[in-house]
Amino acid sequence: MRWALLRLLVPALGAGLAISAALAPAAAAGPINWPQWGQNPQHQGFVDVAGQSLNNVLADLTYDPNVPAEQASTGGDLLAHYQAPLLHENDVFMEFKGGTFTDADHWNTQTWSERRYHWQDGQLVEMWSYLTSWKPEPNGPGNGQSSKQDRLGLGGWEPVFHAALANGYVYVPDASGTITKLAMGDGSVVSRIDPGYPAKANTTTFVAGPLSADSAGNVYFNAMQLDNTHPWGDDYATDIADSWLVKVSPADTAQKVSYRSLVSRAPTTCTTTYNATTDTPWPPAGGHPAQSGPCGSQRAGLNIAPAIAPDGTIYTVSRAHFRSRYAYVLAVNSDLTPKWQASMRGHLDDGCGVLLPIDGGVDPGIGCSLNASQYPAGTDPATGELPAGRAVDQSSSSPTVAPDGSVLYGAYSRYNFARGHLFKFSSGGVFQGTFDFGWDTTPAIYQHGGSYSIVIKDNHYDANCCPTAAAPPPGPYFITQLTAGLSIQWRFESPSRASDHPNGFEWCINAPAIDTNGVVYDNSEDGFVYAINQGGTQKQRKFLKQAIGAAYTPLAIAADGKLYTENDGDLFVIGS
Repeated sequence: MRWALLRLLVPALGAGLAISAALAPAAAAGPINWPQWGQNPQHQGFVDVAGQSLNNVLADLTYDPNVPAEQASTGGDLLAHYQAPLLHENDVFMEFKGGTFTDADHWNTQTWSERRYHWQDGQLVEMWSYLTSWKPEPNGPGNGQSSKQDRLGLGGWEPVFHAALANGYVYVPDASGTITKLAMGDGSVVSRIDPGYPAKANTTTFVAGPLSADSAGNVYFNAMQLDNTHPWGDDYATDIADSWLVKVSPADTAQKVSYRSLVSRAPTTCTTTYNATTDTPWPPAGGHPAQSGPCGSQRAGLNIAPAIAPDGTIYTVSRAHFRSRYAYVLAVNSDLTPKWQASMRGHLDDGCGVLLPIDGGVDPGIGCSLNASQYPAGTDPATGELPAGRAVDQSSSSPTVAPDGSVLYGAYSRYNFARGHLFKFSSGGVFQGTFDFGWDTTPAIYQHGGSYSIVIKDNHYDANCCPTAAAPPPGPYFITQLTAGLSIQWRFESPSRASDHPNGFEWCINAPAIDTNGVVYDNSEDGFVYAINQGGTQKQRKFLKQAIGAAYTPLAIAADGKLYTENDGDLFVIGS
C-alpha cells in the first residue's frame, strides 16, 4: 500500500540456555536465520538456504486484531508498520498488538507485546509473551499532517515496534527510550537498559524505529525526545528537544550521540514550498525559488533501522525537523564519532520538462506551469529548485549496505508521482546514482558471479500529485532487479487483473527476501505471496487473503526454508 493454543507452561531455564548457546554458532556459520530487520546487520535480505515451495499454509496467527478498526478509520487503508518475523531455527519471535484502536490520534490506547512461538508436532505453539510499555510517537497536528508538501506529522501512519535477536537474547523497545533484554527461552527480563537521556519539561522520549545488531552483538537504535504540544514542529517554532543514535554493548553499556553533532554542515534556513493560494500555478512566473523558513535541528528519520557494515561503520539517515527536503545519509564510526555526511540535495534533475510535462497545470504543487521554462530543467514544481531526496516519517525505508561497501537508501519525492528515488553512495560518501523508485522500501541484495544485484519494488502510482493531462494511468507494478550500477536487469510485473485494477496490484512489501538460489519472495495487494525466479519469471504463488490498501510489510525466510509473510495483520507461514 502506498500510504498504500493455549499457552504452555514456561520452559525450564535450561531450554533458554540451550537456545542461547545455539544462536552464536548458527549466526557465525552464515546467513541462515533472520534475527533483525533485513536479516543481517547490512539489511541485505538474503539467506543461504533454499526456500520451500509455496504449497501450504502451515500456520496463520493474527498479530493485530485491531486491523478492522484501523481500516475503518481510514476508509479501508491499513497504515500500520509491522515488525519483520524474527526467526531462529524452530522459533519465531513476533510483535502482537492488543488494547483498543479508536483513531490515529489515540493509538497509544493499544499495547505491544513480543511473543515466542515454537514448532512442536507440526504446530506453532506459544511459549511466552512479554507485554512492553512501548508507545508510538504521536500522530501529530490536527489530522496528523500539517501539509502534504512539508509532511509534518505522521498522517495516520503508525510507527513500527521492532525487536532484534542478539547474544542469545531478545531485545525489545520499551517506554521512555529504553530497551529490555529478555531471555530467549522463557521470556524473563534479564535487564532494562536506560541510555540516560537528559530531562526536559513537556517532552517524551521514544525508541524511534527498529533495533539493529552487529556481528559482535552490539545493538543500535534511534531515540527521539519530542515536545508534547508540538511534537513535529507544526508551528515551525517548536524544535525537537533532541534525537540520538544509541549503541548498547553485549554487557548492557549504553552510549549515545546526538544527531545534531553528526551533521556539521546543515543550514538553519531552508527553502520551503510556494504558497498554495498566492503562487499558483507552480512554479510561478519569475524563475525564483520558494520562500524560506527555519529548518529545525537535524534528527533521526522515523522508523529507520541503522545498518552496520562489516568494518563497523554505522549507516543511518538524518533530516531537518521541519523540512524533509534537507536530509542526509550518515556514516558513523563504531565509537559514534562522525565519519561522513552525504546530502540528498543537488543530485536529481528529473522534474519539470523531464518526468513532468510543462503543460500549464494550475493546481498547487501538482504538475508544471508554462512558467517552468524560466527554471532549470528538471525543477521540482513545489520549490522552484532542483528536486531533493526526502526522509519522511511516514516511511520505513532503512539503509542497505552492499557487498562493495556502498550504501543504498530509498528516499521520498512527491513530484515524480510519489515514487521516490533509491540513492546510492560509496563507502566514502561519494554520490553514485539513483533509480526512479524509493518510497518506503529497503532493497535486498543478491550476490552472484563475483558481483551483486539489487532487488526493489517498483510501483507506478496514480496521479494524485499531477494534473490529469500529465498523469499516467495507475500501474504497472513491478518487482525490479537492478545491477550494482542501478540499471534494470529484469522486471516481474504484477500478473493479477480486476475491473478496478486493470494494470495490476501494488506490491505491498517494504523489504523483500531472497534465498540461496536467487528466488525473490514478495507479497502483493492481490492477496498472493510470490516466488520469482532470477530472470523475472514466476516460480510459484500462493493466495492468502486480499489486502487492498494494506501497508507495506516485511517477510522472512527460516533456516529450514519456510516463508513467514504478513498480510492484513496476520502472520502466515508457508511451506511444502
